[in-house]
Parts: sequence; structure tokens; C-alpha cells
Amino acid sequence: MRKALRWLLALTVLLGTLSTAAGAATAAEPEPTDIKDWLLSIPGMSLVQEKPYPGYRYFVLNYTQPVDHRHPGRGTFQQRITVLHKDTSRPTVFYTSGYNVSTTPSRREPTQIVDGNQVSLEYRFFTPSRPEPADWSKLDIWQAASDQHRVYQALKALYPANWLATGGSKGGMTATYYERFYPRDMDGVVAYVAPNDVVNDEDSAYDRFFTRVGTEECRERLNAVQREALVRREPLEKRYARYAADNGYTFDTIGSLDRAYEAVVLDYVWGFWQYSLLKDCDTVPADAATASDDAIWDSVDAISGFSAYTDQGLQTYTPYYYQAGTQLGAPTIHFPYLGKHLVRYGYQPPRNLVPRSVPMRFQPRAMRDVDTWVRHHATHMLFVYGQNDPWGAERFRLGAGARDSYVFTAPGLNHGANVAGLVADQKSLATARVLDWAGLPPATVARAKPLAPYDARLDARNAQERERTLRP
Repeated sequence: MRKALRWLLALTVLLGTLSTAAGAATAAEPEPTDIKDWLLSIPGMSLVQEKPYPGYRYFVLNYTQPVDHRHPGRGTFQQRITVLHKDTSRPTVFYTSGYNVSTTPSRREPTQIVDGNQVSLEYRFFTPSRPEPADWSKLDIWQAASDQHRVYQALKALYPANWLATGGSKGGMTATYYERFYPRDMDGVVAYVAPNDVVNDEDSAYDRFFTRVGTEECRERLNAVQREALVRREPLEKRYARYAADNGYTFDTIGSLDRAYEAVVLDYVWGFWQYSLLKDCDTVPADAATASDDAIWDSVDAISGFSAYTDQGLQTYTPYYYQAGTQLGAPTIHFPYLGKHLVRYGYQPPRNLVPRSVPMRFQPRAMRDVDTWVRHHATHMLFVYGQNDPWGAERFRLGAGARDSYVFTAPGLNHGANVAGLVADQKSLATARVLDWAGLPPATVARAKPLAPYDARLDARNAQERERTLRP
């Protein structure tokens, strides 16, 4: 009944839009017949670029959004979106990474499963989708969800079939927050590897995770390299200083080269498990104590990235660190095997990764509210995690109030876990539910197979998502 009413409402809106356009066309211009013209007929929508791709139309667009959805008259900004257009009769997947949007045609897993359209949205305050001047108090999860709600309202009449929200990591969090604040918009949500830090100061789940992930041999190898990088702090920091000078890197935000060096090293073990697989342990120096300085440096740089905590490395991700320090929370883990004499600062809090000119105050109720809502009200929601992904140590869980919702874990996988990596019965169930939520026929749902063939260019995971450092 809910789907039928929503379909009827969408059809009414579409017919009203077409009728209005037809009436105007009689008096002035002919109604649009091309998808680009239809998109550009939406108030506030403008074209940046169209890029050809076989079987699709792909548009990079700007959409005018209020800086403050509670007070829409107090300024606007241009938010970048992309549209991968298949057909107006197909389902539409609404994707966000929670960061910048890629302007290269790509397709998320749910889009491949349902063979649909894809609308991708850049998260507010990531450049160029940043108000000028930037009022950072308007960067919160409700404002971002309201951005998505307005885009959905603008495009629903053009794409009247079912819509699914999706995203990975911070994008999975974003899809979940959108559902929490606007539960009537989407017909389903597929959230990948979405962290859920309900109590910011309670992070023991991460400590437990690092004592049992992978194999003991691999853990010991990684721990030894991390420890050796701190033992050799003096010579490796000299190399770091030369590296920074050669590349024009500075350390004003985090405070010093020494703090940045330790932060990179402390991310090493986390970064390995986030982006590597157990088989990749063979690439880690086997005997850290006898490894050369070059070997230690190269291993840490390959996994953590020595540019990460420079001013230049942090700048792009200021909106994320701001949110981590105001609403999302951030993990803090301990390193008993390193020894207190080797760790001077510990994990850097988000406050130390955002310029001091930007005020921050943590809101402890924000994540608890979302977590409570998911437990009691989740409907048509699928959460997928990777067994060896540190971010899954604190995850979304379902309570008695959840309906037709699931939490699955892909064995052996990392932060790139997906439906395709689930065990066979869960993979079939997840695929069937996505197809059903997309409003596809029962026979199609029963087959539980992706409708679009794999496309190496469209479906390969975007390189932008393979980011080093401790960030979802």
C-alpha cells in the first residue's frame, strides 16, 4: 500500500509537471524531449559537462541549495551532482561517498544489480560544493540529509520508478542518516561498511578487534614494523623533514612534524586491515628489527601515507574531520605492544586536524539518536560489512522494531566489502531484497541476479575511495 500510494503521488506530480510544461510550450517554447533538456528545466539546475558513455547519458551538474535548510532565504550555494541516465522507466540509485563526487562515469553495485539510473551527490562543504563564506555550523548530518531530500524532490517526477539510497563508509553513514531524517523518500537503503560510533569515548571494540583480526603471524609482523618505525623515529623523521621540504609540505594544523610522523605510524596497522587482505601480509617486512630504514619507510608510506597529516593532505578532508569532531565521533585505540615510552601523543583527536579558526563543539546525542532509530525503525535497509575491516568493529545493529532489514558480513573482506563478497545464501537474499525494493517483477526478484553485466570501467571501485589514513 505504501509503495502504491507513493507511486500514485509521483505519477500525479509527473503528470502535473508535464501538463504545466505542455501549457507553457503552447504559449512559448516546445516542451523538452531530450533528457538533458528535462534536467536543465529543473529550477536551480545547470550543466557543467556531458560526457559520453555507451548505453548511458552522463551529466555533471550544479544544483542550487540553501546554505541553511531551516532558513532557505539566508543564502545559497552550488552543489555538484552527476546523473548516469539509463532510462526514466528504470529504478534510480541515489549515491554519495560522503566526500567529493567523482566526475568520471561510474556505477555502484546496487545500480548494477537493478540496471538503473544513478544520481551521485557531492557532500556539502567539500569543494567546490562549499558556501562562500563557509559557515561551518551549517555542516551537520541533518543539513546534508536535507540536501539529498531536495535533490530527490527535484528529480522524482523525471524518474518516477523506485529509488534506493546507497554509499560506502562515510557514504553508508550518509545514506543511513538520510533514511533516518527522511524515511519516506527512499524505497530501500544499501549501506556498505558504515561505522556507527554511538558513544565516542567508548572504543574498546576496536582494541578487541586488533587482537583477533587475521592471523597471529600477520598481526605480529605488522606490530613489529609499527614499533620499529617509532624506535627509529630520529633518523626517519630527518628523512620526513627532507620529504616535506622537497614537496612543500607544512604542519601548522596538526602542530608539528613530530606529531604528524607519529600519527602516520599509528595509522599503519589500521590502514593495512582497512585496505589490504590477509594474503597481503607477504608484502610486510618479515623481520622488522633487521629491515633497512628504507624498508620500514616504504612500508609505512605505502599503507599510511606520509603526506596524510600535512596541511596539504588534511585540507581536502577538513569537512570530514569537522564532522568527526562535532557529531560522528572518532576512534581511539591503544597500543600495549608499543610501550608508553614510544608513543608521545596517541591518536590525534579531530580537533587537532581542523584549523583552529574553525570552532567545534561535540554533540554526543547525534549518533545515539540515529542508532536508536535504526534499531527500532529500520525498514528495507541492508548493511554490509567486511570481516577484517576495522571500521566494522562498531557497526549498525538491528533491534526488534526493524522490518525487512539485514546486517551481513563478507568473510575475509576489508573496507571494500560488497554484496558480491557475501556467502552464497546471504548474497542471494541480499540481491533479491534489493531487486524487490527497486520495484522489479517477482520473477526477476526470484532469480536474485544482477540485471546489468559487469563493466570493468563503470563498476571498478573508484580510486578516490582508496584513501590512506584513519578515515572512513
